Amino acid sequence: MEMEKRQADLIEQFTQQAEATSDPRVLASIIADATCHPSLFAFSEILSVSNISKLEGTQLSSSLDLLRLFAYGTWSDYKSNAGHLPSLLPDQVKKMKQLSVLTLAETKKVLPYDKLMQELDVSNVRELEDFLINECMYSGIVRGKLDQLRRCFEVQFAAGRDIKPEQLDGMIQALSNWLGTSDNMLQSIQEKIKWADMMSEANRKHKKEVEDRTDEVKKSLKIDMEMRGGGPDDFMSESGAVGLGSLMDLEEDRVRPKRYRRRHPMP
Repeated sequence: MEMEKRQADLIEQFTQQAEATSDPRVLASIIADATCHPSLFAFSEILSVSNISKLEGTQLSSSLDLLRLFAYGTWSDYKSNAGHLPSLLPDQVKKMKQLSVLTLAETKKVLPYDKLMQELDVSNVRELEDFLINECMYSGIVRGKLDQLRRCFEVQFAAGRDIKPEQLDGMIQALSNWLGTSDNMLQSIQEKIKWADMMSEANRKHKKEVEDRTDEVKKSLKIDMEMRGGGPDDFMSESGAVGLGSLMDLEEDRVRPKRYRRRHPMP
């Protein structure tokens, strides 16, 4: 959070400076200061200032190209176009290599040492690990684990870089797809919640019906037993259950032939 606030403060500082002047040399100096600053890693807002855009076609248009490179490019891109760009100061070289690590971390979470050494022009593992620790992890732009055995850097977090204008349509489409998927998932969850509520209510009603029916049966049996001369103690146990002996007598009497019952009336 502190890093993001620091970035926002620096962006505001440099954009205000660029908006306050139309002098090409002053604007070129602002670009140099911004690209050298050790805590600034986002440049698209500065690039969008109209006064900065007016450097296009002037003798100092190479400063504008350099700012674009810091916004979207890598150290390899600089080497490929060094003849058309201003020479870099040591702080700018370090910044360009830091940004190159961020670019690699955007698409892969395991970065082989060999790939990193090639992209950063580093000759040995010790130099590479020192750069990753001192210039990348300590600065807060990446977090990860150095795996010397597997000779790779496992990325756990990487700060995002500026988005190229041509990437916006694809990002908007990806976000739209994500939103549509989220809406469908939310609707499915809501339907399942509704179904669960309905089942819960149905179970509650069924339980109530069973309890009511049980009470009716108990009352009916009690009345029947009392009419046959049995007392409450014969009918109900202490737990409220129907007496086993009473129920057996009742069932035996129910199935006994009528003629037999007339000959052997119940006492």
